[in-house]
Amino acid sequence: MVSGASDANTPPIVSLVAGGVAGGIEAFTSYPLEFAKTRVQLRNQKGIPTPKNPFFVVTQVYQKEGLRALYKGCSALVVGSVGKDGVRFLFFDQIKHAFADPETGTLSPLRNLAAGMTAGVVASITAVTPSERIKTALIDDARNERRFRSSLHATTTIWKEHGISGLYRGFVGTTLKQASATAFRMGTYNILKDYEKKRDIQQNTLVNFANGSVAGTVTTLATQPFDVIKTRSQSATGASTVEAVKSVLLDYGIRGFWKGTTMRLGRTVFSGGILFTSYEAAVKVILPLYEGTKRKVGVETA
Repeated sequence: MVSGASDANTPPIVSLVAGGVAGGIEAFTSYPLEFAKTRVQLRNQKGIPTPKNPFFVVTQVYQKEGLRALYKGCSALVVGSVGKDGVRFLFFDQIKHAFADPETGTLSPLRNLAAGMTAGVVASITAVTPSERIKTALIDDARNERRFRSSLHATTTIWKEHGISGLYRGFVGTTLKQASATAFRMGTYNILKDYEKKRDIQQNTLVNFANGSVAGTVTTLATQPFDVIKTRSQSATGASTVEAVKSVLLDYGIRGFWKGTTMRLGRTVFSGGILFTSYEAAVKVILPLYEGTKRKVGVETA
């Protein structure tokens, strides 16, 4: 089960709030690595080697542009992650409960992946694509034109120039990435927890972090091409999915679709651990409050 704090049915509101809290914490703490990965994936000059060490890129940007530059576009990602992970955990928990074996309370590996994929599609439509578009546009814009003053300014500018379609630039690539990433991330984590549950392995912060890190590694290696296409589509100028694919092939060939893998891996191993550990901790705090409020309301209305 995703929710170690409540291996029975997790109430939808608890899944939503705990997922949102976990998403916000994960996005903020790991943002400098996300910033470095995005910069590497955006078009660079040919003949100039691309750094693979995310800490090298972070250090360079910090020295040349300051700390604020490393968090350019962070607010958009945090807001998007609160919505994205709230929705992902909400739908994953509900889908998981609907398809779980009534006797064991577990899912088969394929059903785990299918539940995650469905949750990823919903998250992409409701929260991820617009927030990723703004974040990527801000990071790209900071390299050259610097016409966007903030996340809000970038949002209003893109809306005025391109309408809602501008905010959903890269929707196909983002949805493919989210569907596959959520399937692998949530599915792998849940598979590991079910395996541990069958063998009575005690769930604690260290185990949750390790499970999340493994899930992050699997997710990165399996979905990197979608992430590269999404980043190219959502640059400051924007591009269609087909144009993004062509630009990657022209710049780097097939290997270009795994551009930034090392950097993304560094982030997802860390962020996967943070995300699921934060979620488990949030559920442990929120669930008793929810149940206490529910009992109080029941007493007052009785």
